[in-house]
Amino acid sequence: MKVGLINCAGRYLTSECYGDGVTVLGNSLGRKQTWELQVTMKQGKQTVVELLGHQGHYLLVDPDGSVRCGQPASVQQSQFLLELHHSGKWTLQLLDSKKYLESDGEDVFCVSRSPASYHKWLPQLAMHVHIVLYNPTHQCYARADADLDRVWVDTPVPYLEECSFVLRFRNGMYHLETSSHKYVSRAETLTKKPSAQTAFNLNLKPRCLAFLSDQDGCVLYPQGKRRRLCLGDNPKEEEEWFVIKRCPQWVSLKTKAKRYVSIICDTEVYAGSDIVTPKSVFHYEFNPDTSAVQLKTVNNHYLAQRKFKSIVANGRRMEPETNFRALWHCGKIFLQAFNGRYLGTMPIGLVVASAVHPGPGEAFGVRLANRSFLVLRGRYGYVGTLACHDILQCNLVDPDCIELLPCKPGIYHFQAHGRSFWSLSSDGTFRTWGKFALNFCLEIQGSNILAVLAPNGYYMRGDRSGTLLADSEEVTSECLWEF
Repeated sequence: MKVGLINCAGRYLTSECYGDGVTVLGNSLGRKQTWELQVTMKQGKQTVVELLGHQGHYLLVDPDGSVRCGQPASVQQSQFLLELHHSGKWTLQLLDSKKYLESDGEDVFCVSRSPASYHKWLPQLAMHVHIVLYNPTHQCYARADADLDRVWVDTPVPYLEECSFVLRFRNGMYHLETSSHKYVSRAETLTKKPSAQTAFNLNLKPRCLAFLSDQDGCVLYPQGKRRRLCLGDNPKEEEEWFVIKRCPQWVSLKTKAKRYVSIICDTEVYAGSDIVTPKSVFHYEFNPDTSAVQLKTVNNHYLAQRKFKSIVANGRRMEPETNFRALWHCGKIFLQAFNGRYLGTMPIGLVVASAVHPGPGEAFGVRLANRSFLVLRGRYGYVGTLACHDILQCNLVDPDCIELLPCKPGIYHFQAHGRSFWSLSSDGTFRTWGKFALNFCLEIQGSNILAVLAPNGYYMRGDRSGTLLADSEEVTSECLWEF
C-alpha cells in the first residue's frame, strides 16, 4: 500500500532527490511524497511497519533523533509502531526508542515519547482514484443505484460500471463519487455536488482496508436485508471495513460480423449476441512478466484453447492454455492462442484458434464494458484542465473525468464534463471546447494501463512541462496511462 503522509500544517513528508534528506516541504502528493507501507509484524491490534521512499530507501531514525532515508543498519532504525486514531490520522512510534515521528515546519525528527497533536499524520491513499469497494464480511462489492440514489453492497463480481467510484481527496477529507457523478452523502440519498455533507474521514490501515466516517463518529456500513450503505453507529463483526481496490478492466469483444463473443451452455464460446450481456464481458488480465493476456468470465473461468483449435471457457488461471498474446491495431485486437494460431469465428459463430496469419476476420473490436468515462494518470500526474489554462494538462492532483462516447468498435469520442468535445490543435495540444467529435483509439497495455492513439495518428503522451501532447510515433513510457 502506498500513501502520502500529511502533518498538522498540511505539508507532506518528502524524500528529497538530493542526498538522504527528509523534509515536509511538499504541498501535494507527488512521487517524492509517496511512501510504500511495508508491514513487518503485528503486535495485538497494532501493526509494525517500515516506510519505503521513491528511490528505494527506507525512512530511518538515527540515535540523535534525526530522520533520513537510507538502508537500515538494523531494524531498530526503521521499524515503527503504527497507531490509528478516530480522526483517521496516524501516529508512528519508533519501536525501539518509543519516540514519535514529528515535524516542526521543515525538518523531521523523532525525539519525544509523549504523543501530541503535532505527532499525528493524515494518510492520503496514493492509489489511482478510480476504485471499487469490497466488503470482506459480506463478500460483495458496493454498487451505486442511480435511479434510487442509493448504494448497495450486493454484487459478488464487480463487472458493472455501477460498482466503480472515484475517491476524491480535498482539504483533508474524502468524497466518494459514483459512476453517474453523484456523491455519497450523510443524508439518505446521493447528491449532485460535493459539499460538507459529502466529506468523510478515511480510516485507513495496511492492505488498503478502510472505512468512511463523519465528524460525529458515525460510520458508513451495510445495513438491513438489502445491505444499504448508510451512516450508523453500531456495525457488527467489523462490517464497516472495505478493501479499496483498483477498478478492474472488463471488456467486450465484437467481431467483424458485429456480434459479441459470449459464453453459452456454461463453457462454449460463440460470437452470436448483438447486445452486451453478463456472459459477453471478460476481465482482461495482463501478466507483466510474460506480456500474456488472460480473459476471465463473470463465473471465474478463463478462456482456454483446447482440442481441435476450439476455445472453451473452462480454464484455470495457472494453465498455459489460458494465455493469449495480444496484438493491437487502431483500437482492435488480435489474439494469438497457445497453439500459435489466431482467434476467429466459424460461419456458425463458434470461436476457434485456426488462422496462421491474422486478417480482418481475426480482428476484435474492444470496448470497455464497465466504464463510461476515463480518469487518466501518467508519469507527472492526472489529466485535466485548470481554470486559468485552456490547454489540457497532465500534472494535476485532482483529475477530470473524460466521458467516453463509443463510436466504431475500438474507437471513442472524448467529451469534457461540460459536454463539449476534446479538440486537437496543429501543435499537438488538446483543448476541451471542441464542437465536433474526434476519434480516439484505446489500446490496453497492461493491468489498468492503456495507450491512446489520437486523431492525428500519434500517441498521446505527458510532457515534463505538464502539457498533454499527441506527438509520439510509438508507445513510450510517457504514453502509458493508468486508468
